[in-house]
Amino acid sequence: MTTGTTETGTTGTEGYADVGGGITICYETFGDPGDPTLLLVMGLGAQMLSWEEDFCAELAGHGYHVVRYDNRDVGLSTFIPGPVNVFEIIQQLGAGQSPTAPYLLTDMARDAIGLLDHLGVDRAHVVGASLGGMIAQTIAIEHPARVATLTSIMSTTGNMEVGQPAPEALSVLLQPPPQTREEMALRRVASAEVFGSPGLWDAADLRRKAERDWDRKHDPEGVARQLAAILASGSREDHLVNIDIPTLVIHGTVDTLVTPTGGQRTAELIPGSTLLMIDGMGHDLPRALWSQVVGAITTHTGTHTATR
Repeated sequence: MTTGTTETGTTGTEGYADVGGGITICYETFGDPGDPTLLLVMGLGAQMLSWEEDFCAELAGHGYHVVRYDNRDVGLSTFIPGPVNVFEIIQQLGAGQSPTAPYLLTDMARDAIGLLDHLGVDRAHVVGASLGGMIAQTIAIEHPARVATLTSIMSTTGNMEVGQPAPEALSVLLQPPPQTREEMALRRVASAEVFGSPGLWDAADLRRKAERDWDRKHDPEGVARQLAAILASGSREDHLVNIDIPTLVIHGTVDTLVTPTGGQRTAELIPGSTLLMIDGMGHDLPRALWSQVVGAITTHTGTHTATR
């Protein structure tokens, strides 16, 4: 078990975990550490704060020890030095070549396992959104003994024929990263206009959160390296069919960033999985839909045991 410095804040317990390989992960916990652990894994370029504090508290209120954390290359976790050319990787994939990247989803999954080790958790309910869903799937594939249940939200299988962004969403994804705090705020709102849940997001709230994230930590190269990890890791489909873990797949019907075929294919491949399509949900987790999402997660996890 690794060691780290923790401090108790007003919302939970914050800390840092040395997870090996020179990587330090920043995390925060909610609820009673004696309760079953529910590990929340966030998406591309998104800090752990994207799992909203109230959302985490609501899950904890259902009797879970909730853990959210910054993936490597985002927030206050370790950043990997060096640029990466995403367009070159895309070209290599188009030519049938196997691209290289600074790290893969396997490494990001290992970070999560290192965090569970640090917390003394043997098995956890693992919930991932978008890239976080890909990491969560990889954890279930490569570390099945550590996973009590799997929940994959607005994610996909790595197969380039499913879940691909709509053209307008792809253009947003591949834009040069914002270089200022104001650009970050404008980009967050513009992105929601393309792939957010229609009518369920607030521009002022998105601006505030974008500015908060910028002030906390921002490195545009980190997003590119995470995207490179997605692309270079390839398809998980041959492994998803062998998952023997209770699995819930959640996807929005109007998601244009990871289109619904990604979630549908995930559920099709994982034996015995449950698919929940949420009407009107895009590529986000708006407060108006929390009751559906939290209800589905807690119903799914409630019948299976996670241990410390």
